[in-house]
Order: sequence, then structure tokens, then C-alpha cells
Amino acid sequence: MTHKLFKASAVTAASLLCLGLSGTVNAGASGAMLGNTCAGCHGTHGVSAGAAPSLKGLPVDYLKQAMHDFKSDKRPATIMNRIAKGYSDADIDAMAAYFGGMK
Repeated sequence: MTHKLFKASAVTAASLLCLGLSGTVNAGASGAMLGNTCAGCHGTHGVSAGAAPSLKGLPVDYLKQAMHDFKSDKRPATIMNRIAKGYSDADIDAMAAYFGGMK
């Protein structure tokens, strides 16, 4: 398998994991639990080593707005608009508080 194909497969798998988990664990889930599903692209504890931006320590309001913009397709994306649709407003608030509270 070529490196490019492997990388695309890994991103797809991580995205599917995010989509699958967001639909099953979000009932009362903590921001940390929901935020952990983002690690495949945004890195462990929101510190990215790749092309996806790091989320750790970003302002809470910015994170909320970005997720709502992805969810409503106001912000173009390859994958995030599909992932964001799987989260409720409470989930988005919890994840924004989790990543925004990291220093």
C-alpha cells in the first residue's frame, strides 16, 4: 500500500470513528470523552502533528463557532462538516470547554 493511500485510509478510518462515536456516546458524555474522538486528526489532547489544526487552548467561543459553522456548512471542509453534524449543541459546548480549558 502506498504511503498516500495509507494516509487517506487512516484519515477515513479516524473520521468514521468520530462519526460513529459521536452518535453513540454523546448522551451525557464529558467534553474529554467527546474530545478524545478528535485525536485521529487533531492529535492526542488536541495537539496536532499533521495538517489538521491543534485545538488545545483555542478560545471556547472560537471553537463553538467553528463547529457550528461546519455543522451548518457555512465553513467549507473536506470532512469536518460531516463530523460536526453528528454532535448536539451540548456536545459542542462540552468539547469547546474541554479544548479551550487546556493550557
